[in-house]
Amino acid sequence: MEFQPIILPAGQWDAVQDSYATPPRAYHHFGHVRALLQHAQWVAAQAPWQQPREVYLAVLYHDAIYESGRKDNEARSADLAGEAIAHWLPDAGIDVARVRELILLTARHGSLQPGDVDHEAALFLDCDMAILGAPEAVFDAYDRGVAEEYAGSVPAFLYRAGRRRFLRNLARQPRIYLSDLFHQHFDAPARANLLRVAGP
Repeated sequence: MEFQPIILPAGQWDAVQDSYATPPRAYHHFGHVRALLQHAQWVAAQAPWQQPREVYLAVLYHDAIYESGRKDNEARSADLAGEAIAHWLPDAGIDVARVRELILLTARHGSLQPGDVDHEAALFLDCDMAILGAPEAVFDAYDRGVAEEYAGSVPAFLYRAGRRRFLRNLARQPRIYLSDLFHQHFDAPARANLLRVAGP
């Protein structure tokens, strides 16, 4: 079951799915969005989201623009979300600033501590990072997919060095996950995956 607190106009739904197909992606495609929606539904089963529609829209648009190697993907995705909400949902009462805030926070994965964000933002960000605590085969497919996405834009040796540095930095954090819910369920398998592929 997927998290779906608002039904989007058909044109908006088609447009956001199309955005994840350009350029072709090995990991950050719409399947990644669906995985996050499942995690968001899992969260909702524990306690209701306070701003479910804003969380839903942030999940849908957080990687809508993704070009490997660029530093402005999140900002461009946040802009696209704002434009789409203004066009398709002008009278729905959506807190656009909140949607943008959540998307922009995804640029700071690995550098945030639990006290840096509110509880709901922590849960949203942890949904995006849940893949780190996935079963080995799923994690390895994710890791290969990200590498494939960078293959055309970053030399392989630079990518490997940067990727290993990022994963090792995550493993050294006292908290990989910002919320207690994800920390309790995913921290141990996430650390095992990170140490297995990146070393201590």
